[in-house]
Amino acid sequence: MTAQRALIIAAPRSGSGKTTVTLALLAALRRRGVAVRAAKSGPDYIDPAFHAAATGHPSVNLDSWAMPPALLETLVAGEGLKVIEASMGLFDGAGETAGRQGSAADLAARFRLPVVLVLDVSGHSQSAAAVARGFATHHPGVRVAGVVLNQLASERHRAGAAGAMAAMGMAVLGAVPRDATIALPERHLGLVQARELPDLPVLLERLANLAEAHLDLDAIQALAAPLAGTGAAAAGTPSPLPPPGQRVALASDAAFGFVYPHVLEGWRRAGAELFPFSPLEDAPPPPGCDACWLPGGYPELHAGRLAAATHFLAGLRDFPGRIHGECGGFMVLGKGLVDAGGARHAMAGLLGHSTSFAKRKMNLGYRQAVLRADGALGAAGTVLRGHEFHYASVTDPGTDAPLADLTDANGTALPPGGGQRGRVSGSFFHAIARQDG
Repeated sequence: MTAQRALIIAAPRSGSGKTTVTLALLAALRRRGVAVRAAKSGPDYIDPAFHAAATGHPSVNLDSWAMPPALLETLVAGEGLKVIEASMGLFDGAGETAGRQGSAADLAARFRLPVVLVLDVSGHSQSAAAVARGFATHHPGVRVAGVVLNQLASERHRAGAAGAMAAMGMAVLGAVPRDATIALPERHLGLVQARELPDLPVLLERLANLAEAHLDLDAIQALAAPLAGTGAAAAGTPSPLPPPGQRVALASDAAFGFVYPHVLEGWRRAGAELFPFSPLEDAPPPPGCDACWLPGGYPELHAGRLAAATHFLAGLRDFPGRIHGECGGFMVLGKGLVDAGGARHAMAGLLGHSTSFAKRKMNLGYRQAVLRADGALGAAGTVLRGHEFHYASVTDPGTDAPLADLTDANGTALPPGGGQRGRVSGSFFHAIARQDG
C-alpha cells in the first residue's frame, strides 16, 4: 500500500484553465504508471466525471462547508497520489467561519497541502508575478508551491512572465501555450458531460502529450505532501445521506446524470441496492424497487423526448414507493416544463409546480435545509447541507407542501423550497450531506 500524498491545482478565478491543466496532469501521470486519483473541491457534478475518465478511478467531491469534518476526512483519504482540483478561485467560498467556507484554501490549510496555481497570463506578462505574490502571502496557512503559466503567446511572453516569477522566488512548474484544439466544450451548467463526448479518449491523449511537453511532471509529483490533520474521522465511514429505500431505481442517462459518488457509495454501505434505468430510452423504474431517485441533469435539453416517453411516465405515476427528484428530476416531477424555445412539454404531474427554461436566470449558492416532514431525504427535522445551481425557474408553484426550510451559507432565511405530496418529493436543492447533531 502506497501512503496517500496530495496536492491542489487552483487558480485566481474560474476560466484560468485549471480543469485543462488538471486533466493533462492526470492523463500524463496515468500514462507513466503512477497510481493517481482525483478529487474536486466544492460542489460540482461534471469535472469529476472527466477526472474519472483520465485516471480510470472514481473522483470524489471534497466540500468543507457542506460536509461534516469526519466525512470530509474519510473521503480525502486513500493511497497513492491525489490531485485535487479547486473550484472558482483558490480562496472563494461561503461566508462562514474559517475552515468551513467550502474553498480549496480550506483544504490546503486543513490538510497542509501544497497549491499549484494556474495563471492565465494572456494580456499581461511580468505583472503575473504580482498576482502570484498576492496569492502566496494572502493566508499564512496556505502554501503556494509553484505556478503554471497558461495561455502563453510566444517564447518572449514566457520569458517575461517566468523571469518575474524567478525574481520573486516562485517556482514555474509549467508553461502552456495557447491551443484552441484542446478546448473542452461547454454548455449552460459548465462543461458538456464526459459521457456525451465519444472522442474523449483522443482528447485525453492530446492532453497527456501537452503535459509531457509543457509541465514539469517530476517537480509537480515531488511537491505532493502527506495528508495532515486527519484525526477527527470516526471509526467507520459516516453516511452522507440515508438511502431512500433498500432497492433504489436510479434514473441515469444524459438527462439525469448529476449524482454524487459519495452519496451512492453511502447508500450501498447502508445496504441499499441500486438499479439504474434510462428515462430517455423510455424505460420505467425497474420492478421490485421501493424508492425512485431522479437526479439533476439536463431535462430541458430533452423535454420533448421525455414528454413522449409514455412507458417511463406511466411507470413513474404507478410506482408504489417513494419518489424524489433533485433539480432536473424536480422539474420532471412537475406538471410541465417550458424549453429554451418557449414550447411547453407535459411532465409527470406528480407534483403541482411548473418550470421554465425559456427565461434563464442563474440560481447559484450553498443551501442548508431543514426537512419539514419524513421522506426520501430523511426524517422531519433532519438538517442537510447542499447547493443550488440552475437556470430554470418555477412559473407556477402549485399547492404542494414545501419540502424544507432553507437558509443560505450566511444563515439568511430563504423562501421554503421544493414540494412534497405523499410519497413524492422534490426540490432544486442538491443534497450533499446531513449534519451531525
